[in-house]
Amino acid sequence: MVASDEKRSGECGAGVRGVGWGVGLGPVSCRLGRCSAAALSSTASPVATTPCWRVEDFVVTQECARCSGFEAKTVLECHPTGFIEKISCATSKKEEVKSCRSAVLEAHVFWRFVGTMMCVAVVFAVLVVCRQRVLDRKALEKVRKQIESI
Repeated sequence: MVASDEKRSGECGAGVRGVGWGVGLGPVSCRLGRCSAAALSSTASPVATTPCWRVEDFVVTQECARCSGFEAKTVLECHPTGFIEKISCATSKKEEVKSCRSAVLEAHVFWRFVGTMMCVAVVFAVLVVCRQRVLDRKALEKVRKQIESI
């Protein structure tokens, strides 16, 4: 990254650390206020301002809902989870959308995981019982041979 690009792009993700997505730049890594993007060019637009919901109190105006096909292609907030909620910031009175997680979807994923783990537990319990029978049979055969040799 060139120093002039760093000045032009401002703070990476407005202080958010981790890996995010730059505006049309691909993956951006933010650590200690420094940014690195694989495709950063001198014509890149400045990083968007911090969403109001990160710095202000907000009210949810529309509950978390699945993105429509059109929204999934056009609204960037739909990409991480496939769900968005509409919010209204208290101080600035801005209406924005925010990515969210659906409680129903999370519950569905949880119960699918529990069911899968139960099935795996049953399979291994059957394997343990079968193995124990084989070992018991071998032990009985060994005892029988020892008794016959007397």
